[in-house]
Amino acid sequence: MTTLGKKSFLLFFLVVAILATFAFGYYIGQRQKELAPIKGVINTDLGEQEGVDFSLFWDVWRIVQEKHVDRGNLDFQEMVYGAISGMVKALDDPYTVFMPPADTKIFKEDVTGEFQGVGMEIGIRNGELTVVSPLEGTPAERAGLRAGDKILKVDDTFTRDLTIDEAVKLIRGPKGEEVVLTVLRDSWEKTKEIKIIRDVIEIPSLKWEMKGEDIAYIKLYQFSEKAKTDFDIAGIEILNSQAKKIILDLRGNPGGYLEVARDIAGWFLETGQIVTIEDFGHDIKSEEYKATGNEKFLSYPVVVLINQGSASGSEILAGALRDNRGIKLIGETSFGKGSVQQLEDLKENSSLKVTIAKWLTPNGDLIAGQGLEPDIKVEMTEEDYNEERDPQLDKAIETLNQIR
Repeated sequence: MTTLGKKSFLLFFLVVAILATFAFGYYIGQRQKELAPIKGVINTDLGEQEGVDFSLFWDVWRIVQEKHVDRGNLDFQEMVYGAISGMVKALDDPYTVFMPPADTKIFKEDVTGEFQGVGMEIGIRNGELTVVSPLEGTPAERAGLRAGDKILKVDDTFTRDLTIDEAVKLIRGPKGEEVVLTVLRDSWEKTKEIKIIRDVIEIPSLKWEMKGEDIAYIKLYQFSEKAKTDFDIAGIEILNSQAKKIILDLRGNPGGYLEVARDIAGWFLETGQIVTIEDFGHDIKSEEYKATGNEKFLSYPVVVLINQGSASGSEILAGALRDNRGIKLIGETSFGKGSVQQLEDLKENSSLKVTIAKWLTPNGDLIAGQGLEPDIKVEMTEEDYNEERDPQLDKAIETLNQIR
């Protein structure tokens, strides 16, 4: 081929390449122009964050809208809820959860009174759905569930990737209906299926009774709305009794309202003593919550019972009594749920439960993920449960009896 021929061929190739590139770009451009507009949502640009390219989200939305096999039956609202839930899950915080309207309603029932289900508090520990505590007198307790049990399946659904609220939604249901939980306990070699019939669950607050001649035993189930009033009533009754010492049983207490825990702490602490410290992180000043109660039990010798089911508010109260008064904790390491959630009400009765801080004990010890270690460790064995023995309570009574 001559030099001129080579140059002509090269020029022809370049022209063809340029035309092909232009044609390809035109084809892509035409495809982009032909993309269907976003349907089913409004306010797509409202609240945009600087520096965040959100176009990928809408690209996926358009593709699903155009090409999904069931595109004629898409529920755009559920797609939005699902997208928000996925965003929150990416935080890898099991206690920060977006709740659509139905889930919000369920959550708000938890600490206010009555609902239908099996009657237990659950949480996430080491990535596994775990029983924090079964409530006394509920189907969960009667079925033999215990604090620390791992729930691997709810009916046919594996729980590994579920949020706490998704699991709650599966476990709850109408009175009289059955739910099957696949459970693993540390002392078991293999899993067991536990069948539970759902019932109406009434959340108790507390009970108290005398143990021997001079020990008041207070069993505090949770820090519900009515727990403060119930504790005030019980406190007056104890003051008018022969009691000179107190056992405060926080085993299986999953928590509740911080204000209630602080009010109860005020019976045992001096006014102004720190109950807990709220640590917001990121150079934000911590907030101290101090006792403001009547100090009526300040002179009473006290011991506190804790176990794996003691979480959140009960860990705050136990830590406050230990750090301020040197009160002994007896039993097993607590659950370690020491984070602060704030409920933000959103549009259309949806909500966001978001972790905003972590709780510290008055001495600055972190509760989250660690729990409180007992001063006197006493474990409950399978045989203890089966024989209805309570060596932890026995040790509490023995400890108080040594105080003269």
